[in-house]
Amino acid sequence: MSQYDAFADFEQAGWSDADIAQSYADSFAPASMMCVPAIVGGLGLEPGQEALDLCCGPGIVTAGLVATGAEVTALDFSHAMVELARTRVPDAAVLQGDAADLPFEPDTFDAVTIGFGLPHVPDPQAVLAEAHRVLRRGGRIAFSIWEPPARSFGFRTVTEALRTLGAPEITLPPAPDANALADPEVAFPALEAAGFVDPQAEPVDSHWRLDEPEDFYSLFHNGTVRMGVLMQRQPRDRAEAIRSYMADEVRAKCGRDAEGRWIVPLPAVVMSARA
Repeated sequence: MSQYDAFADFEQAGWSDADIAQSYADSFAPASMMCVPAIVGGLGLEPGQEALDLCCGPGIVTAGLVATGAEVTALDFSHAMVELARTRVPDAAVLQGDAADLPFEPDTFDAVTIGFGLPHVPDPQAVLAEAHRVLRRGGRIAFSIWEPPARSFGFRTVTEALRTLGAPEITLPPAPDANALADPEVAFPALEAAGFVDPQAEPVDSHWRLDEPEDFYSLFHNGTVRMGVLMQRQPRDRAEAIRSYMADEVRAKCGRDAEGRWIVPLPAVVMSARA
């Protein structure tokens, strides 16, 4: 038994909900997609090489890997996400499985990617170790991670809204720090402990462009599991207060693009290393 077993079950159940998976793909994922060039670009993949996309979600990074001409396998623990990825990227082999217990032989792949998947597993170090095991020597890993609230308007605003306006009795199972690996002082030793060398970090100015400030609340409410549950379980008056706070913060602190859409920052980091 692990201290994070309840968290693992919570994540599995949440992301297996087809409506949440689809909402993530439709609305939350545009910010995630901005990291794909940084994830895929440094891998040095050539046509015909083999790549593995772990925690593939709806196939965002998977599609980027396929575009390089690589032979791509993708894996996710959520059946709902697997179905979305199979539809989005029919040229990839998409499997349901556990990223910490991969069904592949050692030295199988030339590259491994993980697009925002590590915060959703109970043991990120085990996933990194498995990634190293299945990589050929000299192969590369790249994973993306959201910046923590201290460096992210998006996460700072939603966490502050929940902390100050949410019902305190609504809680989540204990979980690893979702943003810890955004810090090179944490990520680089984790990669090295898994057997990787030459770790690197690349910041990405990812963000959303929203028609209305109130859409900010909906992104988390409908398209995430942890934040979504904390929002969905609020009494109506508290939920409305959280929604209003988030919209007001967008109006006060976010700019607009040339088309009048609100630019809401959700910065990320791409970590990479060599096996």
